[in-house]
Amino acid sequence: MITVSNRSAGRRRGNTGSDEPLLSVRNLKKHYPITEGILSKEVGRVRAVDGIDFDVYPGETVGIVGESGCGKSTAASSLIRLEEPTEGTVRFDGEDITEYDSGEMKAFRRRVQMIFQDPESSFDPRMSIGDAIAEPLTVQGLTDKPRRNEIVADLLERVGLSESDADRYPHELSGGQKQRVGLARALSMNPDMIIADEPVSALDVSIQSEILALMNDLQKNFGLSILIISHNLAVIRQICDRVAVMYLGEVVELGRTDEVFANPQHPYTRALLASIPTADPTDRGMGVELTGDVPSPSNPPSGCRFHTRCPEVIQPEGYEFDQQTWRRVMDLRQKLDDSALNVEAIREMLITEVDEYETTEEVTTAETKARLRDEFDIPKPLSDPQAEAVLESAIENIVTDNEDDARDLLATEFATPCETQSPALEETDAGQTASCLRIENELPPTELDQTVRSD
Repeated sequence: MITVSNRSAGRRRGNTGSDEPLLSVRNLKKHYPITEGILSKEVGRVRAVDGIDFDVYPGETVGIVGESGCGKSTAASSLIRLEEPTEGTVRFDGEDITEYDSGEMKAFRRRVQMIFQDPESSFDPRMSIGDAIAEPLTVQGLTDKPRRNEIVADLLERVGLSESDADRYPHELSGGQKQRVGLARALSMNPDMIIADEPVSALDVSIQSEILALMNDLQKNFGLSILIISHNLAVIRQICDRVAVMYLGEVVELGRTDEVFANPQHPYTRALLASIPTADPTDRGMGVELTGDVPSPSNPPSGCRFHTRCPEVIQPEGYEFDQQTWRRVMDLRQKLDDSALNVEAIREMLITEVDEYETTEEVTTAETKARLRDEFDIPKPLSDPQAEAVLESAIENIVTDNEDDARDLLATEFATPCETQSPALEETDAGQTASCLRIENELPPTELDQTVRSD
Protein backbone atom coordinates (compact mmCIF):
# COMPACT_ATOMS: atom_id res chain seq x y z
CA MET A 1 0.00 0.00 0.00
CA ILE A 2 1.20 3.51 -0.80
CA THR A 3 0.23 6.28 1.56
CA VAL A 4 0.31 10.02 1.18
CA SER A 5 0.75 12.48 3.98
CA ASN A 6 -2.05 15.00 4.40
CA ARG A 7 0.51 17.67 5.14
CA SER A 8 1.27 20.43 2.71
CA ALA A 9 3.60 18.33 0.57
CA GLY A 10 1.83 16.87 -2.42
CA ARG A 11 -1.31 18.88 -1.71
CA ARG A 12 -2.74 22.10 -2.97
CA ARG A 13 -6.09 23.65 -2.19
CA GLY A 14 -8.34 24.27 -5.13
CA ASN A 15 -9.51 27.59 -6.43
CA THR A 16 -12.27 27.67 -3.80
CA GLY A 17 -9.73 27.48 -0.98
CA SER A 18 -11.55 24.47 0.50
CA ASP A 19 -9.72 22.47 3.18
CA GLU A 20 -11.61 19.28 2.27
CA PRO A 21 -10.97 17.37 -0.97
CA LEU A 22 -13.82 16.84 -3.38
CA LEU A 23 -12.32 13.48 -4.40
CA SER A 24 -10.19 11.39 -2.06
CA VAL A 25 -8.68 8.11 -3.29
CA ARG A 26 -7.05 5.73 -0.83
CA ASN A 27 -5.31 2.41 -1.55
CA LEU A 28 -7.09 2.03 -4.89
CA LYS A 29 -6.32 -1.28 -6.55
CA LYS A 30 -7.47 -2.86 -9.77
CA HIS A 31 -6.24 -6.38 -10.43
CA TYR A 32 -7.25 -8.61 -13.33
CA PRO A 33 -7.18 -12.38 -12.73
CA ILE A 34 -5.08 -14.61 -14.98
CA THR A 35 -6.88 -17.91 -15.47
CA GLU A 36 -6.15 -21.17 -17.25
CA GLY A 37 -7.82 -24.50 -17.84
CA ILE A 38 -11.45 -25.42 -18.40
CA LEU A 39 -12.23 -24.48 -14.81
CA SER A 40 -10.65 -21.03 -15.27
CA LYS A 41 -8.42 -21.53 -12.26
CA GLU A 42 -6.74 -18.30 -11.19
CA VAL A 43 -2.98 -18.61 -11.54
CA GLY A 44 -1.97 -15.00 -11.11
CA ARG A 45 -3.06 -11.39 -11.32
CA VAL A 46 -2.29 -8.39 -13.49
CA ARG A 47 -1.73 -5.58 -10.99
CA ALA A 48 -2.78 -2.71 -13.23
CA VAL A 49 -3.31 -0.34 -10.29
CA ASP A 50 -1.73 -1.43 -7.04
CA GLY A 51 -2.57 0.85 -4.14
CA ILE A 52 -2.61 4.54 -5.08
CA ASP A 53 -3.65 7.55 -3.00
CA PHE A 54 -4.35 11.11 -4.08
CA ASP A 55 -6.84 13.96 -3.57
CA VAL A 56 -8.53 16.44 -5.86
CA TYR A 57 -9.77 19.67 -4.28
CA PRO A 58 -12.66 21.86 -5.49
CA GLY A 59 -11.63 23.97 -8.47
CA GLU A 60 -8.30 22.15 -8.85
CA THR A 61 -6.76 20.37 -11.82
CA VAL A 62 -4.71 17.27 -11.01
CA GLY A 63 -2.78 15.31 -13.61
CA ILE A 64 -1.77 11.65 -13.64
CA VAL A 65 1.19 11.06 -15.93
CA GLY A 66 3.28 8.05 -16.89
CA GLU A 67 4.28 5.72 -19.70
CA SER A 68 1.74 3.62 -21.58
CA GLY A 69 0.77 0.64 -19.43
CA CYS A 70 1.50 2.30 -16.09
CA GLY A 71 -2.16 2.05 -15.02
CA LYS A 72 -3.26 5.66 -15.23
CA SER A 73 -6.32 5.07 -17.46
CA THR A 74 -7.33 2.03 -15.42
CA ALA A 75 -7.14 4.19 -12.30
CA ALA A 76 -9.50 6.73 -13.87
CA SER A 77 -12.09 4.15 -14.92
CA SER A 78 -11.87 2.35 -11.57
CA LEU A 79 -12.34 5.38 -9.39
CA ILE A 80 -15.71 6.14 -11.02
CA ARG A 81 -16.60 2.42 -11.17
CA LEU A 82 -16.71 2.03 -14.92
CA GLU A 83 -14.61 -0.90 -13.80
CA GLU A 84 -15.15 -2.19 -10.29
CA PRO A 85 -12.05 -1.62 -8.15
CA THR A 86 -10.48 -4.65 -6.50
CA GLU A 87 -9.79 -2.81 -3.28
CA GLY A 88 -9.64 0.64 -1.75
CA THR A 89 -11.95 3.56 -1.03
CA VAL A 90 -13.01 6.44 -3.25
CA ARG A 91 -14.67 9.24 -1.33
CA PHE A 92 -16.51 11.91 -3.29
CA ASP A 93 -17.80 14.86 -1.33
CA GLY A 94 -17.27 12.83 1.84
CA GLU A 95 -19.09 9.66 0.74
CA ASP A 96 -17.50 6.35 -0.25
CA ILE A 97 -18.82 5.65 -3.76
CA THR A 98 -17.56 2.04 -3.67
CA GLU A 99 -20.54 1.32 -1.41
CA TYR A 100 -23.13 3.00 -3.68
CA ASP A 101 -26.01 1.04 -5.15
CA SER A 102 -27.17 1.56 -8.75
CA GLY A 103 -29.48 4.46 -7.86
CA GLU A 104 -26.77 6.27 -5.94
CA MET A 105 -24.29 5.68 -8.76
CA LYS A 106 -26.72 7.24 -11.24
CA ALA A 107 -26.88 10.36 -9.08
CA PHE A 108 -23.10 10.34 -8.65
CA ARG A 109 -22.54 10.26 -12.40
CA ARG A 110 -24.46 13.47 -12.77
CA ARG A 111 -21.72 15.11 -10.72
CA VAL A 112 -18.71 13.39 -12.30
CA GLN A 113 -18.41 13.17 -16.07
CA MET A 114 -15.71 11.60 -18.23
CA ILE A 115 -14.12 12.64 -21.51
CA PHE A 116 -12.53 9.79 -23.43
CA GLN A 117 -9.33 9.64 -25.44
CA ASP A 118 -10.71 8.94 -28.90
CA PRO A 119 -13.40 11.44 -29.90
CA GLU A 120 -14.22 9.30 -32.95
CA SER A 121 -15.35 6.30 -30.88
CA SER A 122 -17.12 8.41 -28.27
CA PHE A 123 -20.21 8.97 -30.39
CA ASP A 124 -22.87 6.88 -32.08
CA PRO A 125 -22.40 7.65 -35.80
CA ARG A 126 -26.17 7.39 -36.31
CA MET A 127 -26.91 10.04 -33.69
CA SER A 128 -26.75 13.76 -34.42
CA ILE A 129 -24.47 15.97 -32.35
CA GLY A 130 -27.43 17.59 -30.66
CA ASP A 131 -28.91 14.23 -29.70
CA ALA A 132 -25.53 13.03 -28.39
CA ILE A 133 -25.23 16.05 -26.09
CA ALA A 134 -28.86 15.76 -24.99
CA GLU A 135 -28.67 12.02 -24.30
CA PRO A 136 -27.33 12.36 -20.73
CA LEU A 137 -30.14 14.81 -19.97
CA THR A 138 -32.68 12.27 -21.19
CA VAL A 139 -31.09 9.47 -19.18
CA GLN A 140 -31.22 11.62 -16.06
CA GLY A 141 -34.92 12.34 -16.55
CA LEU A 142 -35.20 15.69 -18.33
CA THR A 143 -38.22 15.05 -20.57
CA ASP A 144 -38.80 18.67 -21.68
CA LYS A 145 -37.44 18.58 -25.26
CA PRO A 146 -37.45 22.39 -25.81
CA ARG A 147 -35.46 22.78 -22.60
CA ARG A 148 -32.98 20.09 -23.74
CA ASN A 149 -32.55 21.86 -27.08
CA GLU A 150 -31.96 25.14 -25.28
CA ILE A 151 -29.25 23.59 -23.12
CA VAL A 152 -27.62 21.96 -26.15
CA ALA A 153 -27.50 25.26 -28.06
CA ASP A 154 -25.97 27.03 -25.07
CA LEU A 155 -23.32 24.36 -24.56
CA LEU A 156 -22.33 24.29 -28.22
CA GLU A 157 -21.67 28.02 -28.12
CA ARG A 158 -19.69 27.70 -24.88
CA VAL A 159 -17.31 25.18 -26.46
CA GLY A 160 -16.75 27.28 -29.58
CA LEU A 161 -19.29 25.71 -31.95
CA SER A 162 -22.59 27.05 -33.24
CA GLU A 163 -26.20 26.11 -32.57
CA SER A 164 -26.53 24.89 -36.17
CA ASP A 165 -23.91 22.18 -35.47
CA ALA A 166 -26.55 20.33 -33.46
CA ASP A 167 -27.96 18.86 -36.68
CA ARG A 168 -24.62 17.58 -37.95
CA TYR A 169 -23.28 14.05 -37.52
CA PRO A 170 -19.91 12.97 -36.09
CA HIS A 171 -18.41 12.10 -39.49
CA GLU A 172 -18.94 15.71 -40.56
CA LEU A 173 -16.72 17.08 -37.80
CA SER A 174 -12.95 17.30 -37.38
CA GLY A 175 -11.18 15.67 -34.46
CA GLY A 176 -10.96 18.95 -32.57
CA GLN A 177 -14.65 19.67 -33.14
CA LYS A 178 -15.58 16.20 -31.87
CA GLN A 179 -13.59 16.76 -28.71
CA ARG A 180 -15.39 20.07 -28.22
CA VAL A 181 -18.65 18.17 -28.51
CA GLY A 182 -17.31 15.70 -25.94
CA LEU A 183 -16.73 18.61 -23.59
CA ALA A 184 -20.22 19.92 -24.23
CA ARG A 185 -21.74 16.52 -23.49
CA ALA A 186 -19.77 16.26 -20.25
CA LEU A 187 -20.94 19.72 -19.21
CA SER A 188 -24.59 18.95 -19.93
CA MET A 189 -24.99 17.50 -16.45
CA ASN A 190 -23.48 20.61 -14.84
CA PRO A 191 -20.94 18.36 -13.07
CA ASP A 192 -18.67 19.19 -10.18
CA MET A 193 -15.78 17.24 -11.71
CA ILE A 194 -14.55 16.08 -15.11
CA ILE A 195 -12.17 13.18 -15.66
CA ALA A 196 -10.36 13.57 -18.97
CA ASP A 197 -8.50 10.51 -20.24
CA GLU A 198 -5.90 11.63 -22.80
CA PRO A 199 -8.32 14.29 -24.12
CA VAL A 200 -5.95 15.71 -26.73
CA SER A 201 -3.64 12.83 -27.67
CA ALA A 202 -5.55 12.12 -30.90
CA LEU A 203 -5.42 15.75 -32.04
CA ASP A 204 -2.93 17.85 -33.96
CA VAL A 205 -0.60 19.93 -31.81
CA SER A 206 -2.22 23.23 -32.81
CA ILE A 207 -5.67 21.88 -31.91
CA GLN A 208 -4.37 20.46 -28.62
CA SER A 209 -3.53 23.94 -27.39
CA GLU A 210 -7.01 25.21 -28.28
CA ILE A 211 -8.76 22.37 -26.45
CA LEU A 212 -6.59 22.79 -23.35
CA ALA A 213 -7.25 26.53 -23.30
CA LEU A 214 -10.97 25.80 -23.66
CA MET A 215 -10.86 23.34 -20.76
CA ASN A 216 -9.12 25.95 -18.64
CA ASP A 217 -11.78 28.56 -19.45
CA LEU A 218 -14.63 26.16 -18.81
CA GLN A 219 -13.12 25.19 -15.48
CA LYS A 220 -13.14 28.82 -14.36
CA ASN A 221 -16.66 29.47 -15.66
CA PHE A 222 -18.21 26.32 -14.19
CA GLY A 223 -16.07 26.00 -11.06
CA LEU A 224 -14.97 22.50 -12.10
CA SER A 225 -12.44 20.15 -10.62
CA ILE A 226 -10.53 18.25 -13.32
CA LEU A 227 -8.55 15.02 -13.21
CA ILE A 228 -6.57 14.70 -16.44
CA ILE A 229 -4.80 11.53 -17.57
CA SER A 230 -1.92 12.01 -19.99
CA HIS A 231 1.44 10.69 -21.10
CA ASN A 232 2.26 14.15 -22.48
CA LEU A 233 4.23 16.20 -19.96
CA ALA A 234 3.65 19.41 -21.91
CA VAL A 235 -0.10 18.96 -21.46
CA ILE A 236 0.30 18.37 -17.73
CA ARG A 237 2.52 21.40 -17.34
CA GLN A 238 0.10 23.67 -19.18
CA ILE A 239 -3.10 22.83 -17.36
CA CYS A 240 -2.46 21.09 -14.01
CA ASP A 241 -2.07 22.51 -10.50
CA ARG A 242 -0.65 19.25 -9.17
CA VAL A 243 0.66 16.08 -10.77
CA ALA A 244 0.95 12.44 -9.74
CA VAL A 245 3.61 10.40 -11.56
CA MET A 246 2.74 6.71 -11.97
CA TYR A 247 5.00 3.77 -12.72
CA LEU A 248 3.83 0.17 -12.98
CA GLY A 249 0.63 0.66 -11.00
CA GLU A 250 2.06 2.87 -8.26
CA VAL A 251 2.40 6.60 -7.64
CA VAL A 252 6.10 7.40 -7.33
CA GLU A 253 5.90 11.21 -7.02
CA LEU A 254 3.17 13.69 -6.17
CA GLY A 255 3.33 17.46 -5.84
CA ARG A 256 2.68 20.87 -7.27
CA THR A 257 3.32 20.87 -11.00
CA ASP A 258 5.79 23.75 -10.91
CA GLU A 259 7.76 22.10 -8.10
CA VAL A 260 7.86 18.69 -9.77
CA PHE A 261 9.03 20.17 -13.08
CA ALA A 262 11.59 22.46 -11.43
CA ASN A 263 13.04 19.95 -8.99
CA PRO A 264 11.89 16.33 -9.56
CA GLN A 265 12.70 14.03 -6.66
CA HIS A 266 12.20 10.56 -8.12
CA PRO A 267 14.63 9.12 -10.73
CA TYR A 268 11.71 8.10 -12.94
CA THR A 269 10.31 11.64 -12.92
CA ARG A 270 13.75 12.97 -13.81
CA ALA A 271 13.92 10.52 -16.71
CA LEU A 272 10.48 11.56 -17.97
CA LEU A 273 11.34 15.25 -17.83
CA ALA A 274 14.69 14.67 -19.52
CA SER A 275 12.87 13.02 -22.43
CA ILE A 276 10.98 16.20 -23.34
CA PRO A 277 12.22 17.41 -26.76
CA THR A 278 13.76 20.86 -26.96
CA ALA A 279 14.01 23.35 -29.79
CA ASP A 280 17.76 23.72 -29.25
CA PRO A 281 19.51 21.62 -31.97
CA THR A 282 22.63 21.32 -29.79
CA ASP A 283 20.53 19.73 -27.06
CA ARG A 284 18.94 17.00 -29.13
CA GLY A 285 19.55 13.43 -28.08
CA MET A 286 20.29 14.44 -24.51
CA GLY A 287 18.43 12.87 -21.62
CA VAL A 288 18.59 10.43 -18.73
CA GLU A 289 19.46 6.89 -19.75
CA LEU A 290 16.69 4.32 -19.30
CA THR A 291 17.59 0.76 -20.28
CA GLY A 292 15.56 -2.40 -20.43
CA ASP A 293 11.85 -3.01 -20.85
CA VAL A 294 8.95 -2.09 -18.61
CA PRO A 295 8.28 -5.17 -16.45
CA SER A 296 4.96 -6.97 -16.73
CA PRO A 297 2.30 -5.86 -14.21
CA SER A 298 1.47 -9.56 -13.82
CA ASN A 299 4.92 -10.11 -12.31
CA PRO A 300 6.24 -6.80 -10.96
CA PRO A 301 9.78 -6.70 -9.55
CA SER A 302 10.33 -7.04 -5.83
CA GLY A 303 11.44 -4.03 -3.84
CA CYS A 304 11.34 -0.78 -5.78
CA ARG A 305 9.50 -1.53 -9.01
CA PHE A 306 11.69 0.89 -10.93
CA HIS A 307 15.01 -0.68 -9.92
CA THR A 308 15.22 -2.85 -13.06
CA ARG A 309 15.54 0.31 -15.21
CA CYS A 310 16.60 3.00 -12.75
CA PRO A 311 19.78 4.89 -13.74
CA GLU A 312 20.28 5.83 -10.07
CA VAL A 313 19.90 2.38 -8.54
CA ILE A 314 21.85 2.24 -5.25
CA GLN A 315 25.23 0.54 -5.41
CA PRO A 316 26.33 -2.24 -3.04
CA GLU A 317 28.68 -1.35 -0.23
CA GLY A 318 32.32 -2.21 -0.67
CA TYR A 319 32.61 -1.38 -4.36
CA GLU A 320 33.37 1.82 -6.23
CA PHE A 321 31.47 2.02 -9.49
CA ASP A 322 30.90 4.71 -12.03
CA GLN A 323 27.10 4.97 -11.81
CA GLN A 324 26.51 4.42 -15.51
CA THR A 325 28.75 1.35 -15.51
CA TRP A 326 26.92 0.04 -12.44
CA ARG A 327 23.61 0.38 -14.29
CA ARG A 328 25.02 -1.60 -17.22
CA VAL A 329 26.21 -4.37 -14.91
CA MET A 330 22.71 -4.44 -13.42
CA ASP A 331 21.28 -4.73 -16.95
CA LEU A 332 23.46 -7.78 -17.54
CA ARG A 333 22.33 -9.26 -14.25
CA GLN A 334 18.68 -8.53 -15.07
CA LYS A 335 18.91 -10.29 -18.44
CA LEU A 336 20.55 -13.24 -16.72
CA ASP A 337 17.79 -13.39 -14.08
CA ASP A 338 15.19 -13.29 -16.85
CA SER A 339 16.96 -16.12 -18.71
CA ALA A 340 17.17 -13.75 -21.67
CA LEU A 341 20.88 -14.09 -22.46
CA ASN A 342 21.57 -15.95 -25.69
CA VAL A 343 25.26 -16.85 -25.76
CA GLU A 344 24.82 -19.00 -28.84
CA ALA A 345 23.45 -16.00 -30.76
CA ILE A 346 26.56 -14.04 -29.76
CA ARG A 347 28.78 -16.80 -31.16
CA GLU A 348 26.79 -16.87 -34.40
CA MET A 349 27.22 -13.12 -34.70
CA LEU A 350 30.98 -13.50 -34.30
CA ILE A 351 31.03 -16.07 -37.13
CA THR A 352 29.63 -13.47 -39.52
CA GLU A 353 32.23 -10.93 -38.39
CA VAL A 354 35.39 -13.02 -38.13
CA ASP A 355 36.42 -14.79 -41.34
CA GLU A 356 38.51 -17.46 -39.61
CA TYR A 357 35.46 -18.88 -37.80
CA GLU A 358 33.17 -21.29 -39.66
CA THR A 359 31.23 -22.86 -36.79
CA THR A 360 30.23 -21.67 -33.34
CA GLU A 361 32.48 -24.34 -31.79
CA GLU A 362 35.49 -22.47 -33.17
CA VAL A 363 34.61 -19.22 -31.45
CA THR A 364 36.91 -18.78 -28.46
CA THR A 365 35.71 -18.22 -24.93
CA ALA A 366 37.70 -15.00 -24.77
CA GLU A 367 36.02 -13.62 -27.89
CA THR A 368 32.58 -14.57 -26.57
CA LYS A 369 33.26 -12.93 -23.22
CA ALA A 370 34.48 -9.76 -24.89
CA ARG A 371 31.43 -9.58 -27.16
CA LEU A 372 29.09 -10.16 -24.20
CA ARG A 373 30.61 -7.17 -22.44
CA ASP A 374 30.28 -5.13 -25.62
CA GLU A 375 26.58 -6.04 -25.85
CA PHE A 376 26.02 -4.27 -22.53
CA ASP A 377 28.66 -1.59 -23.12
CA ILE A 378 30.58 -2.64 -20.00
CA PRO A 379 34.19 -1.40 -20.05
CA LYS A 380 37.12 -3.71 -19.37
CA PRO A 381 38.52 -3.60 -16.85
CA LEU A 382 36.18 -1.99 -14.34
CA SER A 383 37.72 0.79 -12.30
CA ASP A 384 37.28 -1.31 -9.15
CA PRO A 385 39.62 -4.38 -9.32
CA GLN A 386 37.53 -6.39 -6.85
CA ALA A 387 34.34 -5.72 -8.83
CA GLU A 388 36.18 -6.64 -12.06
CA ALA A 389 37.18 -10.00 -10.59
CA VAL A 390 33.58 -10.77 -9.63
CA LEU A 391 32.20 -9.72 -13.01
CA GLU A 392 34.85 -11.61 -14.99
CA SER A 393 34.12 -14.77 -13.02
CA ALA A 394 30.37 -14.37 -13.65
CA ILE A 395 30.87 -13.83 -17.39
CA GLU A 396 33.15 -16.88 -17.52
CA ASN A 397 30.35 -18.94 -16.00
CA ILE A 398 27.79 -17.51 -18.43
CA VAL A 399 29.74 -18.38 -21.58
CA THR A 400 30.61 -21.87 -20.27
CA ASP A 401 26.94 -22.71 -19.63
CA ASN A 402 27.05 -22.27 -15.87
CA GLU A 403 24.38 -19.60 -15.70
CA ASP A 404 23.10 -20.67 -12.28
CA ASP A 405 26.55 -20.14 -10.76
CA ALA A 406 26.82 -16.75 -12.47
CA ARG A 407 23.36 -15.78 -11.26
CA ASP A 408 24.16 -16.72 -7.66
CA LEU A 409 27.51 -14.90 -7.74
CA LEU A 410 26.07 -11.65 -9.05
CA ALA A 411 23.10 -11.82 -6.66
CA THR A 412 25.46 -12.24 -3.71
CA GLU A 413 28.16 -9.74 -4.64
CA PHE A 414 26.19 -7.11 -6.55
CA ALA A 415 23.00 -6.95 -4.53
CA THR A 416 21.25 -3.59 -4.17
CA PRO A 417 18.76 -2.62 -1.45
CA CYS A 418 16.49 -1.38 -4.24
CA GLU A 419 15.58 -4.98 -5.15
CA THR A 420 14.48 -5.99 -1.64
CA GLN A 421 13.12 -2.84 0.03
CA SER A 422 9.88 -1.18 -1.09
CA PRO A 423 10.12 2.59 -0.62
CA ALA A 424 7.14 4.52 0.73
CA LEU A 425 6.03 7.95 -0.41
CA GLU A 426 7.96 10.36 1.78
CA GLU A 427 7.74 14.10 2.14
CA THR A 428 10.83 15.73 0.65
CA ASP A 429 12.59 19.00 1.35
CA ALA A 430 11.60 20.14 -2.16
CA GLY A 431 7.92 20.26 -1.20
CA GLN A 432 6.51 17.13 -2.85
CA THR A 433 6.27 13.47 -1.88
CA ALA A 434 8.25 10.74 -3.62
CA SER A 435 9.02 7.05 -3.12
CA CYS A 436 12.74 6.34 -3.46
CA LEU A 437 15.27 4.70 -1.15
CA ARG A 438 17.68 7.53 -1.91
CA ILE A 439 15.26 9.88 -0.18
CA GLU A 440 14.73 7.53 2.78
CA ASN A 441 18.50 7.05 3.16
CA GLU A 442 19.26 10.72 2.44
CA LEU A 443 21.41 9.90 -0.56
CA PRO A 444 21.87 12.60 -3.22
CA PRO A 445 20.89 12.03 -6.86
CA THR A 446 23.73 10.67 -8.95
CA GLU A 447 25.53 12.69 -11.59
CA LEU A 448 24.60 10.83 -14.73
CA ASP A 449 26.08 10.75 -18.19
CA GLN A 450 23.23 12.30 -20.20
CA THR A 451 23.56 10.04 -23.25
CA VAL A 452 20.30 8.53 -24.45
CA ARG A 453 20.25 4.89 -25.53
CA SER A 454 17.51 3.12 -27.42
CA ASP A 455 17.77 -0.26 -25.68
